[in-house]
Amino acid sequence: MSAARPQAPCRESPSGFPVPRYVTLKYDTVNARGGPGDDYRLLWVYHAKALPLLVIEETIDWRRVRDPDGDFAWLHRRTLIDKQISVMRVAKSPLPLRAYPKPNAAVIAELAPHAVAALKECKDGWCKVRAGAVEGYAPRDGLWGADTPRAVAGCGKDRR
Repeated sequence: MSAARPQAPCRESPSGFPVPRYVTLKYDTVNARGGPGDDYRLLWVYHAKALPLLVIEETIDWRRVRDPDGDFAWLHRRTLIDKQISVMRVAKSPLPLRAYPKPNAAVIAELAPHAVAALKECKDGWCKVRAGAVEGYAPRDGLWGADTPRAVAGCGKDRR
């Protein structure tokens, strides 16, 4: 009989929010750096307002994030919305958006690969999202950023 794996502990952070946690890119153009400061090398530039990101480390002014492609970089806190308001389809196939949170509900649209959608709420394995003018339900496990990082439960300020 194996012992249960312990849950990751809550980590203190300069912002008072739990780490890890999801945040959202605030602007259309954001510099990604190799370290926590403007003097660190520019790695690339994000051109994706509302992109969901996972904060894995932070300083007072900088957040180390992992993006939906699995890349890591440091972003200044002023370039982020410090709450989760979007999700992304990272699989190579479209994800059906359904009229109701049931697997046999009518498909009303599809979320294309690498499409970002506004996150309304998640409950019982389904997330209500908005993509353009369409609002529908998608399975939580089909969306990057819809899961809850293990350390978030019971940590820091209320995130939703």
